[in-house]
Amino acid sequence: MTDPAAPGPAVAPSPGPRDVHAGWHPAEWTAELAGTALLVLGGLSAIALDFGSGSTVARLLPSASARLLVTGVRFAGTGSLVAVSPLGRRSGAHLNPAVSLAFWRLDHLHPGDLAGYVAAQLVGALAGAGLASGLWGHRLASAGSGVTQPGAHIGPAETAVLEAMMTALLVLLILAMVSSDRTARWTPLAVWVLIATLVWQLAPRTGTSLNPARSLGPALAAGRFHDLPLYLVAPLVGSLLATTLWLVVIRRPLATAKIFHDPSYPSVVRSSMPAMPPTRRA
Repeated sequence: MTDPAAPGPAVAPSPGPRDVHAGWHPAEWTAELAGTALLVLGGLSAIALDFGSGSTVARLLPSASARLLVTGVRFAGTGSLVAVSPLGRRSGAHLNPAVSLAFWRLDHLHPGDLAGYVAAQLVGALAGAGLASGLWGHRLASAGSGVTQPGAHIGPAETAVLEAMMTALLVLLILAMVSSDRTARWTPLAVWVLIATLVWQLAPRTGTSLNPARSLGPALAAGRFHDLPLYLVAPLVGSLLATTLWLVVIRRPLATAKIFHDPSYPSVVRSSMPAMPPTRRA
């Protein structure tokens, strides 16, 4: 006779494929909000430490180029650490409306989740920027408050083109990595290297946003909106260009729409990789 008090069998990950899931997914959206807040807080903290007034890093590394590389490693590294954290494993750690837009266009993210993810990313970015401003105060303000803006000798059109091209490159890298279950686990590392390199080489020209949420948060926190429309639109254009290229030329299916896929976590995105059943809420 079966003991009614005995624990039931453990729920095993579904072998897939998993379809996108409609409905409200507050756990995923909250994880995306918190992850984006940590990304922006970590990134702006790196800017304050490396370029703010009284910077110890500046005394140790007088070269602005070297400090840009350090900043890029810290900024991108924060996002990659979020991706492999429980927050990222739950939501997929898009942390960027341009990335969520790409997965939605490739039919791997439900339209309701696209709205939920983007709203969470924007609120999270504002929260992260507010926390960074409170934490670093004048030091962050002396480094431009972390607001993305064109360099001294570059116009809006060139800035927009570069931001769109860099975002397209980022999205294509992510899509290539998550198109195979053999490479998907290495996506955070690949993204870390790419973004750190782009910040190192191109931040003096455009600020290297690649992310509308990353630009919106500091702009709202600092009340500086002059170049904001450029940084809201150009990355989204780059994402659409990348997905168009993927659909027309590459035409390779994706294995997951998560930056780091962990089969022990639920998945509300389309995936051919094993995952726990999602929490159902109508």
